[in-house]
Amino acid sequence: MKKLLLLFGVCLTSTCAWSQSFMHGAGAALFFEKYQGVESSTTSAGFTYSPRFNFVESESMSVSVGIPISFAFAGSGSVNSREGASENAKLGILINAPVVVNLNFGAGSSPDNENRVGGFIGGGGGFHWGASTDQLDQNGNVKNVGGTTFGYTGNAGVRFAIGDIGNTIEIKASYFKGVNENKMDLIGAAVIYNF
Repeated sequence: MKKLLLLFGVCLTSTCAWSQSFMHGAGAALFFEKYQGVESSTTSAGFTYSPRFNFVESESMSVSVGIPISFAFAGSGSVNSREGASENAKLGILINAPVVVNLNFGAGSSPDNENRVGGFIGGGGGFHWGASTDQLDQNGNVKNVGGTTFGYTGNAGVRFAIGDIGNTIEIKASYFKGVNENKMDLIGAAVIYNF
């Protein structure tokens, strides 16, 4: 049994040693954030940077670990039409930084892949921070929500090759579930240019 485990370890190590690459992309993101016990949700728009390290790869598939970091902003308020002044103006900021393990296939799965279409699916866990805001709960009371949340995440998407091999456009959907005291749901969508 020990020899079998040693053989497996050597094979895994040699596969990883010869087939590793770093890939990254940047793009625009849209988020819908809803906290437990609060009536409304917040919509935020921003940008994302998505670095990943392929630690096992072949010509057509790879397994990667990445940290897609997103920064987004949400604004709300009202304008007095007579005075032109803004009343109750608020700016919300969110940062989302999960660690995700993805199975990548087809276009964009590795620098050597020549397919025109590909995709990915994966999951992990991570960190989310949202600026504290006052929102109404289901009973009409003011509740302060936001702050730091840790939780689980899942994502999936498609990639389309453009131009040179390795450059792709990625369309991604993600879901983040906060599990500590700031229980929240975060649904995200992004369009990313991978280079």
